[in-house]
Amino acid sequence: MRGRKPAPIQLSETEKEELEKLTKRHNTRQQIALRARIVLAAAEGTNNTEIASQFGITRDMPILWRQRWLVLQPITLTDLSVEERLEDFPRPGAPMRISAEQICKIEELACEKPEKSGRPITHWTGREIADEIKQRGIVEQISPRHAARLLKRRANQTTPGTLLAEQVKEG
Repeated sequence: MRGRKPAPIQLSETEKEELEKLTKRHNTRQQIALRARIVLAAAEGTNNTEIASQFGITRDMPILWRQRWLVLQPITLTDLSVEERLEDFPRPGAPMRISAEQICKIEELACEKPEKSGRPITHWTGREIADEIKQRGIVEQISPRHAARLLKRRANQTTPGTLLAEQVKEG
């Protein structure tokens, strides 16, 4: 027994050209290029199961991007580009409480030696850096664990060494 036929996608010449450009451009993120290929295949009349098989993905992905394209297609290309249509929607969750500027100040602080701040330690710990962040008024409230997480994440992105002393667990 066959399921429902998927909703057809009809692309304008401009939409088709833009999607093809995205798939061929070397600096297009792979997930965007894949989504562009999915929409192009759907516009050719390929069903979701065939698209999934062709690209080695689950059937849910062509279903999602076919529906998403159809919902966003009425918006003009000047208001929402083809690439923007293929981006993820913002996900729910709490808004960021620490701005990018505050994170920069925290990183700057972490690059300083603790002695410069009058701390009798040689390396920052989560508790010490959180106390100093609050004392300098960078943020009103931050837990030692969150301060340590911010610095560890940043250290992993930029340098081989960490900005924060590792806590040694005994036992």
